[in-house]
Amino acid sequence: MADTKHAPFAGYSPDMDARSHEATYGGFIRFVEITTVVVICLVLTLAVGGIKHAWLTSIFGVILALASGAVGAMSPSVGVKAPATVAILLLLALIFY
Repeated sequence: MADTKHAPFAGYSPDMDARSHEATYGGFIRFVEITTVVVICLVLTLAVGGIKHAWLTSIFGVILALASGAVGAMSPSVGVKAPATVAILLLLALIFY
C-alpha cells in the first residue's frame, strides 16, 4: 500500500482538500438531480405536444422547465423542488388536457 504520511509530492497529505472535495461532490450531485428532473420535464413537454397536440403548452413548458432549473441551480434551498413542480404540472396537463 502507498505511504501517504510522508510527502513524496510537495507536501501531499490525505486530508489536504477534504472539505473542498466534499463541497464539489455535493454540488455535482445537486447538478445531476436538477438536470435529471429538467430532462424529465422536457420529455413530458414533448409528450404533451405530441399526444395532446398542445404545442403552445409544450413551448411554455420548455421555457418554464429551463427557468425553474436555473432557479433551482442558483438557490440551494429550492434545489430540485422547482423543476419537480413543473414536472408535476406537465404530468397533470398530459393527463387532463
